[in-house]
Amino acid sequence: MASAPSKLYSDDVSLVVVLLDTNPFFWSSSSLSFSQFLTHVLAFLNAILTLNQLNQVVVIATGYNSCDYVYDSSSTGNQSVGNGRMPSLCATLLQNLEEFMNKDEQLGKQEPEGRIACSLLSGSLSMALCYIQRVFRSGLLHPQPRGSPDGPEQYVAIMNAIFSAQRSMVPIDSCYLGAQNSAFLQQASYITGGVHHKPQQLDGLFQYLLTIFGTDLHSRNFLQLPKPVGVDFRASCFCHKNTIDMGYICSVCLSIYCKHLKKCSTCGSVFGQAQTQSDEPSATNRKRKTTDA
Repeated sequence: MASAPSKLYSDDVSLVVVLLDTNPFFWSSSSLSFSQFLTHVLAFLNAILTLNQLNQVVVIATGYNSCDYVYDSSSTGNQSVGNGRMPSLCATLLQNLEEFMNKDEQLGKQEPEGRIACSLLSGSLSMALCYIQRVFRSGLLHPQPRGSPDGPEQYVAIMNAIFSAQRSMVPIDSCYLGAQNSAFLQQASYITGGVHHKPQQLDGLFQYLLTIFGTDLHSRNFLQLPKPVGVDFRASCFCHKNTIDMGYICSVCLSIYCKHLKKCSTCGSVFGQAQTQSDEPSATNRKRKTTDA
């Protein structure tokens, strides 16, 4: 699968939509505290706004149970104080972020035990793409779109969002801080032509954010940015939501299963020659590598 071609831009105006992972299960085991992480992120956002007065920053908090907008530099309230810069950015973002995390914690008390401690990446990614499309269609500004453990149950929603970003030529950058790499973020950055990088020295996180992710898309054509070294293209089965290396694929709707079934649970097609006389459509259920899907 080839990555999206680079798109040339005539200006350096950027719309940076940051998906901020607030999952408490991840940060409780991270070597970098959430407060230290926020210090680096706030400095990075302020630098983006300082580079160009037309730059726009949007922050979407991605929690364990929900996701929501916590900052938008283009809103009237944020522009009225300090033109969206520090300390207005800090005060507004931190207040909204605290309210969001308290709300997300309350929602977590209603969830059943045993659920995978993954963040709601599919929801926040869809919100980011919807916001970018709304800016594009407004016609007022034509900026350059920028863009915890994986939750296998979100595979379909995340892949739909990734392909939507690819069609819109919206690169998705991903900065991963976890101990294990994220296959979803790897695929998102590779397919859309973005940058996926895992900082080795967390004390210098701001330097990574500014020098790698802070560069506008036009300038990236002249820079040597980190290249992906092996992308994990494994898919998740539709039946048990597990990540698999080999699986059975429906030839009608391309649904993936970890074991052979008599009937596709997605499109209803019947597998096998014994069922060809049924009124329902017939299909094959062939086993292959999920990376070929």
